[in-house]
Amino acid sequence: MSAAVVPAPGSISPRRAWVTDLPVLAVAVVWGASYLAAKGITTTHTVVAVLVLRFAIVLPVLVATGWRKLRALTGAQWRGAGVLGLVLSGIFLLETYGVVHTSATNAGLIISLTMIFTPLAEAAVTRVRPSAGFVAAAGLSVAGVVLLTQGGGFTSPSGGDLLMLLAALARTVHVLAMARIKAVRDADSLSLTTVQLGSAVAVFAVLAAVPGTGASPWSTAADFGAREWAGLVFLSVFCTLFAFFVQMWSVRRTSPSRVSLLLGTEPLWAAAVGISLGGERLGALGVAGAVLVLAGTAWGRRAASGSVRVRS
Repeated sequence: MSAAVVPAPGSISPRRAWVTDLPVLAVAVVWGASYLAAKGITTTHTVVAVLVLRFAIVLPVLVATGWRKLRALTGAQWRGAGVLGLVLSGIFLLETYGVVHTSATNAGLIISLTMIFTPLAEAAVTRVRPSAGFVAAAGLSVAGVVLLTQGGGFTSPSGGDLLMLLAALARTVHVLAMARIKAVRDADSLSLTTVQLGSAVAVFAVLAAVPGTGASPWSTAADFGAREWAGLVFLSVFCTLFAFFVQMWSVRRTSPSRVSLLLGTEPLWAAAVGISLGGERLGALGVAGAVLVLAGTAWGRRAASGSVRVRS
């Protein structure tokens, strides 16, 4: 999503900054909690069904909110956003299958590698050598992931860990595609997101209709109890609708770098929620790995050019 040009942080009063910062921090918290929430309501057989339900709930709201601008999109913008939606569907599939097969803590920390992968991929595409500091930060993060996946001793990473790593790479592809597809560069953010989610839901619906891909959305919804519905509403309303609108609101009232910094705390909240509410344990190696991942991504963010990428 594109970010508006705004005044420098220094021109924002501390009181106004806090009013803007708290909702953004809330987004980081709910995104961090989303891994445990998804893990709590999803099984291997219901991944596609849950994704259909999650985004089918929010899509009508987005369409109704931005109908006029949605109709104003050009054919090229529709096609570009549709392609991005296909990539987005892959991201959600990898993330959701991944979190089913690993811990919520690992999922949140591994996916944060997107902040390292994206500048590296961008450097490869533009043939601009990244700084030595950034390369060192990337190495630190990778070493952290290796340790993070070995919390109980040195073993092969789980299938879920590998899926989350692929999801981080897919997020990188999505970010680069958004930057390089010319048709979507000037598109309205709400319309762009709506078309992307619509394309993703279409992919999930087609997959749900294919025999052998798991339970249907209807049977899954019928089997949900109060706890599962609460988790689904949390993912739909707070982790999607609330998060999107807060980003749209905040980047127009503060600096994009400030928003990015706050959203960058997502892996911290993922670990905190996974450990405190999910009863997960990292072990000594896992704790060391988590520290390295967080340190490496924070260092990498500073070493990169300060460019901001906002999660779709």
